[in-house]
Amino acid sequence: MYSPDSLKWTNSFAGLSEDFFSHVTPTPFKSPSRMIHFNTAAAELVGLVHSDDDSATLDMLSGKLLPKGTDPLAMLYAGHQFGHFVPQLGDGRAVMLGEVSHDVHGKWELQLKGSGLTPYSRDGDGRAVLRSTIREYLCSEAMHGLGIPTTRALAMTGADDEVYRERIEPGAILTRMAPSHVRFGSFEVFFYRNQYDQIRTLADYVLTQHYPELKEQANPYLALFNEVMQRTARLIAQWQSVGFAHGVMNSDNMSILGLTMDYGPFGFMEAYQPGYICNHSDHSGRYAFDQQPEIGLFNLSCLAQALLPLFMEEGEESSDNAVEMAKEVLSQYQTCYAKEYAGLMRAKLGLLESMRNDQVLLQDLLDIMQQNKVDFTILFRLLSDFQADDSHNHHLRDLFVDREKFDKWSGQYASRLHLENSDDAKRKIRMNKVNPKFVLRNHLAEIAIRKAEDEKDYSEIDKLFTILQHPFDEWSEYEDYAGHPPEWASDISVSCSS
Repeated sequence: MYSPDSLKWTNSFAGLSEDFFSHVTPTPFKSPSRMIHFNTAAAELVGLVHSDDDSATLDMLSGKLLPKGTDPLAMLYAGHQFGHFVPQLGDGRAVMLGEVSHDVHGKWELQLKGSGLTPYSRDGDGRAVLRSTIREYLCSEAMHGLGIPTTRALAMTGADDEVYRERIEPGAILTRMAPSHVRFGSFEVFFYRNQYDQIRTLADYVLTQHYPELKEQANPYLALFNEVMQRTARLIAQWQSVGFAHGVMNSDNMSILGLTMDYGPFGFMEAYQPGYICNHSDHSGRYAFDQQPEIGLFNLSCLAQALLPLFMEEGEESSDNAVEMAKEVLSQYQTCYAKEYAGLMRAKLGLLESMRNDQVLLQDLLDIMQQNKVDFTILFRLLSDFQADDSHNHHLRDLFVDREKFDKWSGQYASRLHLENSDDAKRKIRMNKVNPKFVLRNHLAEIAIRKAEDEKDYSEIDKLFTILQHPFDEWSEYEDYAGHPPEWASDISVSCSS
């Protein structure tokens, strides 16, 4: 067994000055802690093993015991929230214990989310509720199962301590893992303070730790921004391809590594509607599903502004040239996004080749899905069973109220498949590898939350966790988890407090 003390702890971020963070000690629960769930697969990345009688790991993951070598801190950052700049944010309820180095899997920062007050808590209590912790724990691993870059969830601990939100709720702590938790807002805070030396220091740190290959470029800072732009474009294209809405795409929730992070009022779209708003606090629809690609560009422009002082080569480039350099990178975002999205959606349709009218074929399908309120995940999963020589395809046709429109589209689809001599059996195998059968629907998370809150029954969390680790598998015994949501699911309200 590998105890917390036996792990190879470091903290490279703590090697920066305290301009970038505050030293903080986690505040453990007052009541005894319990292990709600432990992610064995994520634990392997850092070499940690846990058993039911392992009190040392439980103590570490609930903030009660700091292993030797840790150097806990809370990161400073700012950000644009709903389009408005907030000059100081920071880890208001998260404490980064340090980095664990693994001989095979590299360095991972371990962060306790919900572990008490930090200097950045503002008017908060530094705690996380069980409800939101379950949602993030399950969704970060669901995204990993889908092959989408994300922070990882190592463990979830809880206690009987009461946390006050709109109602009294049980508290919990999520142990979150990522190679880095640096955000766009980590740079913004120093730009607006005119602290350009700190911007350079942080950029150098990110280059050294995470993009060392870029340090040899003529302008490594511009190369860094270009890499982040591409990763962000690809990430959002992946979100769109599975119907995932983040819900609160503030620039402080955007990862410098292109990871999905800070799961709050997220949602997987069910009945296809481009303007789907998963966050009930988003009254203007700024972060609606179809706005996410454009918001990605907005957030990148915020990062570009923060990095402008670095784009000017010493004594050579004017500020005007720096702006043009940033604009040139930003101008490539839409192309990068569109290329990635087109490839992903072509794969979802089972198409091997790129042809001129593929975008029209896809858009026509999305249009009739919207008109008929067809479930996004169910439709694309069942589409793998489409028979190019079957004029009806009843299993799909019955999803549509307007069957004549589907018949027209299916004829176009069949013709397109014939153009590349598509083999139905081989296409089905390919499509089932990219079209998940299972996603974390809100009602599934809600059932798990209610059992955990009301009965301290965590079996549903474990069941969902197992399914979502392999969302492309059939799991015939869990067929109900792939079906349409029940009527009561429409009453679920998810907001920024979630």
